[in-house]
Amino acid sequence: MKKQWLVRYSEIFLKSDPVRRQWENVLITNILQVMPDVHVRNERGRIWLDGDVKPDRLKNIFGIVSFSEVEHIKIDELELFLPDYCRRHGIEKAKTFAIKMKRVGIHSFSSNDKAIEYGNLLRNEFPHLKVNLAHPDKEIHIEIRVNEAYLYDNVTKAVGGLPLGVEGTLVALVSGGIDSPVAAWMMMKRGCRIIPLFVALDTFLDETTIAKAKRVVEMLAQYQPGIELVVVKDSYLAAAKEELVHMHLEKYTCIFCKRRMYRVATAYAHMIGARGIVTGESLGQVASQTLDNLLVLTDAAEIPVYRPLIGFDKEDAIKIACEIGTFDQSISHATGCQAVPKGPSTKAKLEAIREIESMLEATAMPLPV
Repeated sequence: MKKQWLVRYSEIFLKSDPVRRQWENVLITNILQVMPDVHVRNERGRIWLDGDVKPDRLKNIFGIVSFSEVEHIKIDELELFLPDYCRRHGIEKAKTFAIKMKRVGIHSFSSNDKAIEYGNLLRNEFPHLKVNLAHPDKEIHIEIRVNEAYLYDNVTKAVGGLPLGVEGTLVALVSGGIDSPVAAWMMMKRGCRIIPLFVALDTFLDETTIAKAKRVVEMLAQYQPGIELVVVKDSYLAAAKEELVHMHLEKYTCIFCKRRMYRVATAYAHMIGARGIVTGESLGQVASQTLDNLLVLTDAAEIPVYRPLIGFDKEDAIKIACEIGTFDQSISHATGCQAVPKGPSTKAKLEAIREIESMLEATAMPLPV
């Protein structure tokens, strides 16, 4: 008998053979980055781990849908081994049980044949047990693969999604609030490696806000090891706001601020070879996130802008933030932006914004990246 860990994936299995092999290799590389001392073996649809496996870290690796600690024996040992395995795993405390069979390979028997055979074996060994296939007190999983057998009684859900990195790199505009880290995490789950970017607006944000954003990104490191917040300081907003106030157009402050952020993020994405920008914007949530204003903001980017939360309610984002561990840091104290006007525009017109922008001396300021 040998103890191992069985790792399962889902969407990878649906890909063509060349893509599946490539993505399996990326997933294995990501596992070894987190647990370099484990030994990895893979078969179609399954990855097997031996060694110092850390379940708490395994469940946060994108691409893994679930995993189990298994005991590995030869199939001809199964009849003698099964009662002892069940006894060690607490079946005597159960009233009902079920055998869950999976089989890969060519055999002289069906999965149902073996499920009945082993079920009868356990009923003879433990006469108090009754079979309940729908809601058993105890499930015993047996996976037969050619001449090998794997037993387990527990399935731990993992984060799922696609292996980190298979879809390339994106720059995520991270504010330290609830939404932006959730949006970054959602794109990680779809296989994107994230570079979190914080555009620090001189005179309107202080170190408490930057510190909060760093703490939030540190929480994301459990899903993308080594992730670090990139902070870019920019004095554009101070100059632009002064001009907007002078022109009695202060209501557009947030629009011009976010257009600048989009431009900074675009420049940084070009510099590192990223394929787009991620933001935490949700339709209608705040003044700058109306349909009219999102159109104006998108105009400032030269690359795709991904908004995975666009149709989410705030409660939806909060639920995910709690699940992934960023919520507590996102609601921790920070000063926040001091540039927000009392009555921000909710229906900015693109041509009007372009015209005003062309008149601002601040627009000529070089990007800080």
